[in-house]
Amino acid sequence: MAKCSGCGPGYRSPLDAMEGPREEIVYLPCIYRTTDTQKPDYLATVDVNPKSSTYCQFPSQMSHQLFIFFVFSQVIHRLPMPNLNDELHHSGWNACSSCFNDPSKSRNRLVLPSLISSRIYVIDVGTNPRAPKIHKMVEPIDLYWKCGLANPHTSHCLGSGQIMISCMGEPAGGGKGGFVLLDGETFEVVGNWEHPGEAAPFGYDFWYQPRHNVMISTEWGAPKALIHGFDPAHVKEGHYGSSLHVWDWTTHRKLQTLDLGEDGAIPLEIRFLHDPNATEGYVGCALRGCVFRFYRTLKGDWAAEKVISVPSKKVEGWMLPEMPGLITDILISLDDRFLYFSNWLHGDIRQYDITDRRNPRLIGQVFLGGSIVSDGPVKVLEDPEKHGQTRPRIIKGKRVSGGPQMLQLSLDGRRLYVTTSLFSGWDKQFYPDMMREGSVMMQIDVDSDQGGLSVNENFLVDFGKEPDGPALAHELRYPGGDCTSDIWI
Repeated sequence: MAKCSGCGPGYRSPLDAMEGPREEIVYLPCIYRTTDTQKPDYLATVDVNPKSSTYCQFPSQMSHQLFIFFVFSQVIHRLPMPNLNDELHHSGWNACSSCFNDPSKSRNRLVLPSLISSRIYVIDVGTNPRAPKIHKMVEPIDLYWKCGLANPHTSHCLGSGQIMISCMGEPAGGGKGGFVLLDGETFEVVGNWEHPGEAAPFGYDFWYQPRHNVMISTEWGAPKALIHGFDPAHVKEGHYGSSLHVWDWTTHRKLQTLDLGEDGAIPLEIRFLHDPNATEGYVGCALRGCVFRFYRTLKGDWAAEKVISVPSKKVEGWMLPEMPGLITDILISLDDRFLYFSNWLHGDIRQYDITDRRNPRLIGQVFLGGSIVSDGPVKVLEDPEKHGQTRPRIIKGKRVSGGPQMLQLSLDGRRLYVTTSLFSGWDKQFYPDMMREGSVMMQIDVDSDQGGLSVNENFLVDFGKEPDGPALAHELRYPGGDCTSDIWI
């Protein structure tokens, strides 16, 4: 490991992180909200170490029926939350590589916001990483009254030791892109990061780059508009965002708003390059299937340009005459060589070479379910990319329901993990079969030298066979950090 004795959590640099140990377990939230199961959401711990005794193993004395369960499931622990209908979503750490030079810090708490209830759980993953437990709960009332915010989404630790969480709305359900600060020791709500009156119209994700005194945030939409599903009319009515917001990292002042236009509608995950000296990155814009590159100009302000466009397909048997890819997750390898994103509706994951930052080059692609499978209700009439109808994806005898959604790359860049649930309200609308069958977690093998993606046919976690019924598994986190949570300063 590229750590030094006495230093804080994480790694000295992104390239050092690539030399870190292979992932052994993964944490991911599993959601029951909107499903037929009236149970709390829970945090699953999944064994992904092929050498482990709990990786796809089963006791020989078990019945054939139990064998079917164990051969698919590597879930070794489930931590149920004490409340119903939270909608666990994304998570972050109490400390990461931004605290590398602080030996008093330890990456031992997972911060787990609830997108709908606005509750925040702090999970103890340090005492027993394979069996986490709840350390603290921050109740919604604290966000409402102390910050005027609700619907927390992205959590990042700061070099100061505090924790910052972006929010999507205000307590009544309207859009409001503000930020909550938590004390890094007590996890009490400190207050707002942004100045009064400067919250963005909508919120979602954010990434900061301290060496350049900048933070940039994105927009999804008003929680009251998207909570039960997607209505295209809400886009025209202004309930969804299409802008990036540039903030001064030191003063917390909003400096710029970059309107990305129609092609930039619903900009979701944003990623700076990992190199802390970099002044550019990428954002995936869901509605039109576009990726924009954002960058600092010679004048010192910020701008954005479209660098990837996934063409929509003309279809029949769907809610609209054209189906977008719907880019819902995006990430960058730690060496800043490759960009990955998922098209949740078209059903594919793409790998791009981004060594030429303004001209990404497609070098890998794999299809995993989606809405245009050959035996589904949707018929493709015209496909500019000429993929046509894709075959259903079956792994270990299990048909993949839904499409590829959340992504997480191993530190060395050789394994890409993917889950299929986006958000329970949208899952129910676009993939009702996933509500019945549960989501899955898959592993994609990556050629990190020349480029290329292939499905690992021997790996599948089937959340359709969970003890309390089919669950919707979402974002993935490794205990040692990963390329979507660690920031270097």
